[in-house]
Amino acid sequence: MPDLSINFAGIKSPNPFWLASAPPTNSGYQVMKAFDAGWGGAVWKTLGVPVVNVSSRYGSVNYRDKRMMGFNNIELISDRPLADNLREIEEVKKRFPHHAVIASLMVQSRQEWHDIVRDVTNAGSDGIELNFGCPHGMCERGMGSAVGQEPEVLQTIVEWVMEVARIPVIVKLTPNISDITEPALAARRGGANAISLINTIQSIVGVDLDLFAPYPIVDGKGSNGGYCGPAVKPIALNMVKNCAQHPDVRLPISGIGGIETWRDAVEHILLGASSVQVCTAAMHYGFGIIREMTSGLEQYMTEKGFHTIDDMVGRALPNVKHWEDLNLQYKVTASINPDKCIGCQLCYTACEDGAHQAIRLQPGTRTPEIIDENCVGCNLCSLVCPVEQCITMERRDDGTQHQTWKERTAADDIPTTFNDERAGGRHHWVPEPAAALGKEKEKTLPGKARLYTPEPEKQVVNE
Repeated sequence: MPDLSINFAGIKSPNPFWLASAPPTNSGYQVMKAFDAGWGGAVWKTLGVPVVNVSSRYGSVNYRDKRMMGFNNIELISDRPLADNLREIEEVKKRFPHHAVIASLMVQSRQEWHDIVRDVTNAGSDGIELNFGCPHGMCERGMGSAVGQEPEVLQTIVEWVMEVARIPVIVKLTPNISDITEPALAARRGGANAISLINTIQSIVGVDLDLFAPYPIVDGKGSNGGYCGPAVKPIALNMVKNCAQHPDVRLPISGIGGIETWRDAVEHILLGASSVQVCTAAMHYGFGIIREMTSGLEQYMTEKGFHTIDDMVGRALPNVKHWEDLNLQYKVTASINPDKCIGCQLCYTACEDGAHQAIRLQPGTRTPEIIDENCVGCNLCSLVCPVEQCITMERRDDGTQHQTWKERTAADDIPTTFNDERAGGRHHWVPEPAAALGKEKEKTLPGKARLYTPEPEKQVVNE
């Protein structure tokens, strides 16, 4: 059986799944409950001078039948006295000595940093996370993302912390910045032991059309908050990759952002994270999701022959290239399986209106047909199709040719004028503009789409 345990910058835990610093880690009760359910670690809700929070703190973006696809909060750091949190940290560590407890911290002065670092260390914390990412409320007071957006200030505070730190220090980075590697490099220069990313994205998730106020509404008013949940995973993965690939960062990464399933966690790990943190999914579905996450990860590792988490870390990085290094000779086109097609014709509509007019309707049937000579292999039809593997992308080149934009540039073989014959779409057929007139209004779709009943998902069995 694979070994899920990790040693993250000197912080050991039985598995790579940690709860992120957030409402699920607000108390010892919650952290103990999470550990009892199977979580490997928890980053305590950020400690500092206690705050006063507002009532009505959360908003969300729902997409069709998906609740909380994106989640927004305007809650601040812990509003509980530091002494209460320290006592509970100590109690949790006594009950769960082999689980990771990381104290998230946010204060202002050098002396405050020294004092609180010593306090959480004496309480038994395994590590410290410096919260330089909160994009609301605290940044207005010169903390949170206000620090994370200023690499020199970030480096200075990390240096203050390292003056007294006796346990590993993780710097949590803000995504509200042009280049995430700049604060990552500042964290390394300051002496940090690791980085975590991403924190929440500054956002407004919606506006009440009657009250004219942004959600969540506080007495008729609102404010920008921090955005997280499944919707932010692509942004998080890219930023994790950026830090993992940078030759001068060279710090362990705790991946955060959009992790809801074991697959999400594996994606973060393959792009360079060696631990992962979860918040929104735990708030949505509860701590019990850890069972599926650990069993799914174990099964994946077994199937791929990975024995430890370290075997997986960064395995996808060699395949992440700059666009100019991609093979221009690689060619795929779409293929429709008529046995799986339900006749919804979404592929036709998407290609006709949003892509390259490479799908036609056929008389007497609702199954569309690919126009191979027009298909550029953009994938749009396969993405909109509601039936898995009904539309697949089939390779058409023989795999013997390889040429990149960088190579063509070096060979002086790229378009350089507005009407250059070397333009990629120069000889691609496009309908005459007037051919579009009346087409939408007069379009007829023969027959009716048949009911699609998806196949049941395979259940992961933890033997």
